Amino acid sequence: MTFDETVCRDLDAASRREWLETNGIGGYASSTVCGMNTRRYHGLLVAALKPPVGRMVLLSKIEETLSLNGKSYELSVNQYPGAVHPQGYRYLHEVRLDPFPVFCYEVDGIRLEKSIFMPQGENTVVIRYELQGQPEQCTLELRPLLAFRDYHSTTHENGAINPAVLEQAGYVRITPYPDLPPLYLAHNAAEVRAAGVWFRNFEYQRERERGLDYREDLFQPCVLEGDLKARGQMTVIAGTMARDVASANELLDEERRRRVSIAGSVPASPPFASILAVAADQFLVKRGSGSTVIAGYHWFSDWGRDTMIALPGLTLSTGRPEVARGILLAFAGAADRGMLPNRFPDAGETLEYNTVDATLWFFEATRAYVEHTRDLEFVGAKLYEVLADSIAWHERGTRYGIHVDHDGLLHAGETGIQLTWMDAKVGDWVVTPRMGKPVEIQALWYNALRIMEELSKSLSHEADAVHYRELADRAAASFGQLFWNPAADCLYDVVDGEARDASIRPNQIFAVSLPHRMVSPAQAAAIVATVEKHLLTPFGLRTLSPADPQYRGRYQGDPRSRDGAYHQGTVWPWLMGPFVRAWLQVNGRSLQSRKQAAGWLSELVQFLQKDGAGHVPEVFDGDPPHRPGGCISQAWSVAELLRCH
Repeated sequence: MTFDETVCRDLDAASRREWLETNGIGGYASSTVCGMNTRRYHGLLVAALKPPVGRMVLLSKIEETLSLNGKSYELSVNQYPGAVHPQGYRYLHEVRLDPFPVFCYEVDGIRLEKSIFMPQGENTVVIRYELQGQPEQCTLELRPLLAFRDYHSTTHENGAINPAVLEQAGYVRITPYPDLPPLYLAHNAAEVRAAGVWFRNFEYQRERERGLDYREDLFQPCVLEGDLKARGQMTVIAGTMARDVASANELLDEERRRRVSIAGSVPASPPFASILAVAADQFLVKRGSGSTVIAGYHWFSDWGRDTMIALPGLTLSTGRPEVARGILLAFAGAADRGMLPNRFPDAGETLEYNTVDATLWFFEATRAYVEHTRDLEFVGAKLYEVLADSIAWHERGTRYGIHVDHDGLLHAGETGIQLTWMDAKVGDWVVTPRMGKPVEIQALWYNALRIMEELSKSLSHEADAVHYRELADRAAASFGQLFWNPAADCLYDVVDGEARDASIRPNQIFAVSLPHRMVSPAQAAAIVATVEKHLLTPFGLRTLSPADPQYRGRYQGDPRSRDGAYHQGTVWPWLMGPFVRAWLQVNGRSLQSRKQAAGWLSELVQFLQKDGAGHVPEVFDGDPPHRPGGCISQAWSVAELLRCH
């Protein structure tokens, strides 16, 4: 992917396109195409100090000044109150993702290329500058700017910082605060000069739009200056461990080979599949000796629900069943009282189990793994008892009122607790509480019971199979009586006693898209038609029909405003996968049907290849022109598009 001058030299366009590099343990590097940080989450080295969490913005950015034939050119871009300075984007000729970000500056007939990438498994970023051309004189001055703070916060000038720069052969060591690791800058600069100055009032426009703290001060500890005329290139390796700058070429070659291998893990056609495969890799990270999934960049950690939904697309569609196995095993080990954790907290606190569906998606992820690998031995030895225990806990009742009701359906909910994927909460306000019997929970529960019936038969647990079949039959009979809404020709969203929530939401699509279904073919067709009519957009499904009085078509503003719209009309790309599978289930998989499905995906694919810079975001506005929002890259968004390709 390449962004030419029409994008690079348009500050608004370039600042809305964001690149991302990751290191496989939760850390990352990220900024905009023009190099201007617009989020507090942006940084050249955002290190995961307690992988895959404990993320800290150590190195925010590097300011660059190119001195060419006696004249200086500032290549950086910063937003300050009322001013953009410097305006280095004016020298940007193009930015390539090849496969990592490469920034091409053209100044007075000379080209300078900057590349940025992260080696895997360590908190390290490599920044390389290469001169193309033969100037009479050319030096490059680099001024690292440090934040050294949690990635959810901002830094401000303070007297506690230690300004000392320890120079060693080939690198400098900086330890701004005693409770954080030092930063090593390996380099091939000709000269290092101490600086020890603060730069104040950087502004982050995306945070300002989100109603969050958007101003920050950054500390410059030193200056690195190199003679590009003499050397032709300059390299900095920034990390939490000392590196030899001479290793940069080896690291580059290794990472390039790895990216090529990942891109080749999916069929060459369609061409966007390789982009998705590379994007998928960024979510797969290590947690201890196991594996997990980062739900989204920049600010999510690993969530149980997101992990199980994304697992088939991120791992099985990309030929990485061993990673899927590691993830299933890691989450099975975290099961408690029949439930998978909702998330692993970012600061390492106690696991949170406030979810009714993460566990049910675990059954579906296991089914997909078995279908793909035929590895029943692993499931029988490592997962079956966990799955069986989960069903038993649901039968007798577990946390948050989750239990099998007298009618065989799953009831869940307590006041003030959000348990389904529609989980927005602001203070004490649960925006979409959905207490009782949510429709997708019943679809997932039935699907889980049928999966267990099949696994029990395959593993020769005949008595178990009979029990699960009886539970499933009972649930199906009740579902048919309670959930069909004849007035709207679709399913109710929630049933709670005598109450029926007739809101038209996408949750009913899972009653058709999951492998095991409780609806008739005629009902399935009606559900798909209703969802298509009210909720389908070019970028996914709306979370609420625009005809509903509670509909919110814009995901914008401060946290309360955004969370109030989060599941009240906002479009979620990941729902396009279940919709396409449901539509094909109803309409067949003829060439014409598949062309129709591909047509629905076309604008999402175009976004991936252009504005998304190789990523699929968390959400889009419900109203046209459907602006992207939330995380710039979301695991289940990428995963479901991979499954559809």
